[in-house]
Amino acid sequence: MAAGMQRVYEQRIKSTETLKKVFRAMELIAASRIGKARTRAQEGTPYARALTQALSALVTHARLEHPMLKEHVEGKKVALVVVTSDRGMAGSYSASVLREAEIQIEKFEDAGKEPVLFVLGRRGASFFKFRGREVAGAWEGNSDAPKAEEAAEVADQLYDMFHNDPELGEVYIIYTRYISMVKQVVEVRRLMPIEVVDDDADGEAEALPLYEFEPSVDEALASLLPLYLRSRVYNHLLHAAASELASRQQAMHTATDNAEDLIRDYTRLKNAARQADITQEISEIVSGADALASS
Repeated sequence: MAAGMQRVYEQRIKSTETLKKVFRAMELIAASRIGKARTRAQEGTPYARALTQALSALVTHARLEHPMLKEHVEGKKVALVVVTSDRGMAGSYSASVLREAEIQIEKFEDAGKEPVLFVLGRRGASFFKFRGREVAGAWEGNSDAPKAEEAAEVADQLYDMFHNDPELGEVYIIYTRYISMVKQVVEVRRLMPIEVVDDDADGEAEALPLYEFEPSVDEALASLLPLYLRSRVYNHLLHAAASELASRQQAMHTATDNAEDLIRDYTRLKNAARQADITQEISEIVSGADALASS
């Protein structure tokens, strides 16, 4: 019996060592990519800030009433853009976003609104498909390395939908904002009606520069609003990618440590089973010798 248990523990040790190598490799891969993802998110800040200042000056000084800046009061639909991961093994990254999405969906449904879902990432698409919720648009394959072209496609589709559908009142995005390697926060941001905000501002009021718009303010606004929306969507996707990689690195580091603990436990149990086997053999030898001596 003890010999059989030794074989069982040896098999478990081998399988756990294999898993440990996989976890360690995934941790190193995520660690090697998180730096680039963090840099991309940070490098997009100056462009986004300059674009925000230009649009703020345009809206503030021109005093325009643009349809993309006004809420559709009669709109019964609310678009929700949910940003998740394509792959698992990232801890609670996707689960946290989907939990918040369910909360927002329930909140809008209780208010008499009709949520329209747009999903980025296979985890989110599978989640809503399993629950029978219709998805108006889905994008997969680039959750940990988003492309500007994909962000532009998402932003343009939302822009056109909001511009052409009077029943669509608001558009929100649910994503994970990267703060540090140990802290990522799920946030809900309104994309449309467009709010001219600076996510990276420190709260101090800045004097806006004076602009001269050529050929006209209307054409400048028509060009800047789509660019602003693309910039915001892309920046959110970059933050989500950095958050995903950070979560995956942490999860794989924890999994590697747990695998090492399991290997130690199985080794201890294997040694105990081996010791029990040796003790049983010695007892049988002694018992046999005593029986021979007695006879």
